[in-house]
Amino acid sequence: MLMSRRLMLATTALLATFPVTAGSAFAADADDPRMAPRALGPEDAKNVVEEWFSFTCPHCAAFARDDYPDIRTKLIDTGKVRYIFHEFPRDKLDMAAACVARSLPPSRYEPFVLALLSTQKQWAFNRQADPTEELAKMAALAGMPRDAFDKAINDTALQNALLAAQTAAEERYNIDSTPTFIVNGVAHPGELTYAAFAALLTG
Repeated sequence: MLMSRRLMLATTALLATFPVTAGSAFAADADDPRMAPRALGPEDAKNVVEEWFSFTCPHCAAFARDDYPDIRTKLIDTGKVRYIFHEFPRDKLDMAAACVARSLPPSRYEPFVLALLSTQKQWAFNRQADPTEELAKMAALAGMPRDAFDKAINDTALQNALLAAQTAAEERYNIDSTPTFIVNGVAHPGELTYAAFAALLTG
């Protein structure tokens, strides 16, 4: 698990950056429509899979590129899996990307997530450019005006809600690396191949 120690250190630093108050954060989670589940597949599917991912995690990008397309077409679209996305911010840039994704209309969420992961090297790790400005360009392509982008990445209530959800997942599933998949209530850390993913399913 190459990302584990880096993830824990980054998460600790991120929690220290934002003024998180547990009560208000979970209240924001319950009341804010932006924190409603971002999910695909039928609600009555036999298998429920939750992916906790980070926008700046190379392993998450590799999974999205190499294995998620088959999972989407063969398992989600066929009704075998209910797939729920969860952001797990590791740093300020990761948090900004999560806030933007959650602020887009739900129908644009998955395409935006996949676009960011597929171009991760260009917007997140481009030393010749400002990552926040590159993220703003990606948001614009998804239909978000610059003023809405600036508002989203500076929204403390949304940041708190995301961090509250992250903390709850850490406590419930002992998540310390990304990606982590919760398959029918059981945590499976690390990048999964399509075959490994399918083998975890029932029915």
